[in-house]
Amino acid sequence: MALLQIINYPDPRLHRIAEPIARVDDEVRRLAADMAETMYAAAGIGLAATQVDSHRQLLVVDVSETRDALLTLINPRLVEASSELAGYEEGCLSVPGVFDEVERPARVTVEALDLQGEQFQLRAEGLLSVCVQHEMDHLKGIVFVEHLSRLKRNRIVSKLRKQQKVL
Repeated sequence: MALLQIINYPDPRLHRIAEPIARVDDEVRRLAADMAETMYAAAGIGLAATQVDSHRQLLVVDVSETRDALLTLINPRLVEASSELAGYEEGCLSVPGVFDEVERPARVTVEALDLQGEQFQLRAEGLLSVCVQHEMDHLKGIVFVEHLSRLKRNRIVSKLRKQQKVL
């Protein structure tokens, strides 16, 4: 396994739409394992392939306290979303140091393939629901800050560009 480089906002590669994965093979499983290792090393709870410059529909999440409940979703598709919304303070490995509240459906049902290529359904609520929706947004080329006002987004971009100049 290997640690992958995470792309930082506002890099335009984060806006590429991910392509479906035609076949779940060893290469896809290796990418998923590398993504999980990268996510854990960065102390994240989710990571989409787009964030590591692989524009395929693959994401990993683990919202457990013990960091032992890894979920891999390949070609995830939203099947159902509750009309009830919930606001959570979100952060993102591609937008380091930035956190803000985003409202999303409180509960979702997602269909996806697992690492063996078998289809399954995931019903999620709470933090897991937020995390899955956040990562699925990445696959559509959407970063969580794009759910915020233009003013907040512009401030975030300015802050990140200043941080990059310091490094």
